[in-house]
Amino acid sequence: MNKSCTPNLIILGAPIGEVAFFSSFIASKRAAASTLLSSLVKLGSCDPQIALILLCMCGGFTKLVHVACSTPPSLALDELHTFDEQVRCTFTECQAIDTTDSSWIQAQLSLSRGGLGLRSLAHHSNAAFIASISTAGLASPSDNFLADAVNSYNRCVPPESAIDINSLTSSPCRQHTLSAALENIQFNSLFSQSSVADKARLLSVSSPHASAWLSVVPSPGLGLSLDPNEHQMAIKWWLRLNTSPGSPPCALCPEHPLDPLGHHAVTLLQTCHRACISAKAEAGSGLGHELRNTRPADILASNWLCGKPAAFDLTVVSPLNPTFISEAGRTAGSAAVAAELRKHSANDAKCSELRWTCIPLVAESYGAWGSEAVQAFSRLASYLATRTNSPKSKVVCSLYGRLNLTLVRANARALLLRCGCSLQEGDSSSS
Repeated sequence: MNKSCTPNLIILGAPIGEVAFFSSFIASKRAAASTLLSSLVKLGSCDPQIALILLCMCGGFTKLVHVACSTPPSLALDELHTFDEQVRCTFTECQAIDTTDSSWIQAQLSLSRGGLGLRSLAHHSNAAFIASISTAGLASPSDNFLADAVNSYNRCVPPESAIDINSLTSSPCRQHTLSAALENIQFNSLFSQSSVADKARLLSVSSPHASAWLSVVPSPGLGLSLDPNEHQMAIKWWLRLNTSPGSPPCALCPEHPLDPLGHHAVTLLQTCHRACISAKAEAGSGLGHELRNTRPADILASNWLCGKPAAFDLTVVSPLNPTFISEAGRTAGSAAVAAELRKHSANDAKCSELRWTCIPLVAESYGAWGSEAVQAFSRLASYLATRTNSPKSKVVCSLYGRLNLTLVRANARALLLRCGCSLQEGDSSSS
């Protein structure tokens, strides 16, 4: 090891020394990260979908998280706040979207909470530092930097989530657990200030698998990409940014004004899209004319469970529908549950007559799936995992990613068409 003649050292990427040295070190790291952010802005003008994935995976939180873990928050906070603002500006420029404060709070949430995964370094710096020190076995109640971090963290969370600094030596904290508590506070704060419609949206986007489309690796050849206009509209719709400023009349039915949440456009699309799917799926069923027109199945699986056929009936419902919105603003997935019950009421008798099992595949417009669809997809993923010799978890992610990207693309196109925008040539064929 080289001998140092100054009190300032960098060991394993972490600064040790005087306060001024900490500041200059973190500033240099932020400046280096800024180069990547500038490149992402350029990429965003061509492919905002890939730019967003790179910003989430390696351009934002992950770029300086080691600094947050190894540097006392009180010494790094100003630089981390500055970097957070740079990330927000990068997102705004590469996606060509102006964010509001509430939409940016949602964007900073993890995918499982309905966000984009653009986590704030400044907001999570205390959690990162506490977890790093405690898991390394270096926690001490007499450490002033650790005590400051614990006190700052405890001021942000409810009493039941507070940390006892004396217990850190025997019970180390995981950053995932600490950050989850912070995200719960952010989500609940956002939720409490929202309208009923926005509460229904937040509960739906934060449901299991709803955000799977954001993790899909873009691939035009596999139909897993969005063009720039589709992606921009999808992000606006996801974050509750105004998709139709000024509520202009719908381009396809001028008697109806467009709403900021895009409910009018998406609901009408679902009706048309489902009709097209039904016609295509049932046309090739090979059944007699009378039975084909009355059978309650969009897809018939002849050997689903114990040799019994399953009638899959696909439908998409909006939690913003007046029929569902009140309960959807209180209970996640309630619109899907109601649609499942409606499908059973309409189809069970006919399925029983045909000795089929009725399985509604219900999706909410924001990507939340009903419980029966989740069970069916889990079974299907088990079959696929066995046949392809792949981990089931990987197959599940791939399945929901493809399904929800298809749903989001259809919603984005509906919004674009209703706003009077033309789709790129050939787009209709890939939906």
